Amino acid sequence: MRVSYAVTTRTGEIGLRSALGASPGGVLRLVLGDGLRLVGLGILAGVPPTWLAMRALRSQLRDVPAADPVSAAVALGVLVVCATVAASVPAWRASRVAPAVALNSGR
Repeated sequence: MRVSYAVTTRTGEIGLRSALGASPGGVLRLVLGDGLRLVGLGILAGVPPTWLAMRALRSQLRDVPAADPVSAAVALGVLVVCATVAASVPAWRASRVAPAVALNSGR
């Protein structure tokens, strides 16, 4: 939702970039980068509390390791893939913005 909203509010900027020569691939990378940056910040914010929770749960678990790196890697991979797919729709839409239409939309 946030990436789609950002693309909608930045339509004029994206149109100006396109008018000044930005390629559709460059616009696509810009929007996807913004979306994946949010995921990276979320991962950075979520890892320390997760590590603390694993330490707290270690005493409660029997015959199960509290930290399973394979499960954590799979979960992070699924998160990144889902975020990439979710951000690719507004990114694709932004890369197709016609400069003249985008520049006139602010009026």
